[in-house]
Amino acid sequence: MNLLLIVSDTFRWDYLGCYGNDWIHTPNLDQLAAESAVFMDAYGEGLPTLPARRVMLTGRPVFPCAYIPQHGEDFVMFGWHPLFDEDVTLAEWLSQHGYVTSFVTDVYHMMKPGKNFHRGFDCWHWIRGQEDDRYALRDNSQVRELLAQTTIAPEEISRNHWVIQHLINRKDWTSDEDTSVAKVMMKAAQWLNEYTLDNPFFLYVDCFDPHEPWDPPPDYARLYHSGYEGLAGVCPPSQEEEMTPEQVRCIKAAYAGEVTLVDYWIGHLLNTLRERNLMDETLIVFTSDHGTMMGEQGQIHKGESRLRNQCTRVPLLIRDPQGEAAGQQVSGFVQHHDIMPPVLNLLGTPAPDRALGADFWPLAAGKQSSPRETIVISWGRYCSVRTSRWNLVASWMDLPQGQPPLRELYDLQADPEELNNIYGKHPQVEQELEEFMQDYMRRQASLTTGNIQQPDREVAKEITTTVDALPGHR
Repeated sequence: MNLLLIVSDTFRWDYLGCYGNDWIHTPNLDQLAAESAVFMDAYGEGLPTLPARRVMLTGRPVFPCAYIPQHGEDFVMFGWHPLFDEDVTLAEWLSQHGYVTSFVTDVYHMMKPGKNFHRGFDCWHWIRGQEDDRYALRDNSQVRELLAQTTIAPEEISRNHWVIQHLINRKDWTSDEDTSVAKVMMKAAQWLNEYTLDNPFFLYVDCFDPHEPWDPPPDYARLYHSGYEGLAGVCPPSQEEEMTPEQVRCIKAAYAGEVTLVDYWIGHLLNTLRERNLMDETLIVFTSDHGTMMGEQGQIHKGESRLRNQCTRVPLLIRDPQGEAAGQQVSGFVQHHDIMPPVLNLLGTPAPDRALGADFWPLAAGKQSSPRETIVISWGRYCSVRTSRWNLVASWMDLPQGQPPLRELYDLQADPEELNNIYGKHPQVEQELEEFMQDYMRRQASLTTGNIQQPDREVAKEITTTVDALPGHR
């Protein structure tokens, strides 16, 4: 059996019809959902982009995680680093079991110098030009007219602002085929069309959209606001109050348009599977790393302290080609590190020992309850402790000097949208959840460390011995 894993960055779970949305156009993913087990309580574990992918590709939690400085990264983000040497990735594991592995992405963070997320793949394709990818020379004189269409005040745009890079990268787009997500899905479809080997394949397709900047082809945004103009969604502020109502409306339309754009091009890839008669022999997984705020509590964008369902809950669809659990909505907490074990089980392959996630597929068959009643989701210095009733958001470590601590508590029975912070009104609940967080970190601390890009000691010793033996070497 083949495996197709599709990850779409910053894709809100509730922007899909299969999760109850009735105004966003996502026909292709909704069709996939009708043939899949739809997991209703799927969440991240370590966020955002790189920690989440470390979790998904290794089946291993990453929280609590350290900050590891790296050349070329000028921001502090806990867990934002390459795979550990000790990790066993899904690609490496499947390669050992006879699979041909391929990776197509425009998520440039995974491809930066020093990162190693292509490990284990027989081939990989990096679609250039997404967001701050240094694909072309950054020159604001070339994009002055585009900059004027954004919500950014001119005095806030420095010569090195990342938005200049993005506008340079996309200034020659003329149709939706020029967008990054289109190029990713077309390249993946091309790979499928050209594949002729007898081995089963693992194709990992990871697109950055609908991550910011939100600038779909205008016709996509106008599905949601006929008056959409300009580039309001490229780099909006993080609070609605900093914008006009019309700007906010355009931003929301731009994000919704990006969602529909992603759906359209995922449909192109899935149609290629159908045309190749591969649907009956391919396990398909669709998910995201996280979501984003889209006006809730007056907020736009995600963030390390915005650990509510809009940001931490993710869509998760698993289509078994045998049709098991097709169309079922499956309740019970599952997280990113739980994806690898059931996928390998469905492929008939045991999971590596380092994969610590739970095989949750029996949930879909109604043969067991959720593997856990309380989950922890981290992002930077904050984490969320979530049960079926409560969500506590709190810092798990000391904050930088001058940054006030944040504490939030949401009663999910009374407030399922998590709009009203009631921290301080249920001290016993808050204490129990904070104690769970501390205990979780103690239990997990020894499991979330490792070495990064260290040479094989035996090989290094052999090379050193050989070099030492060269004439004239000292």
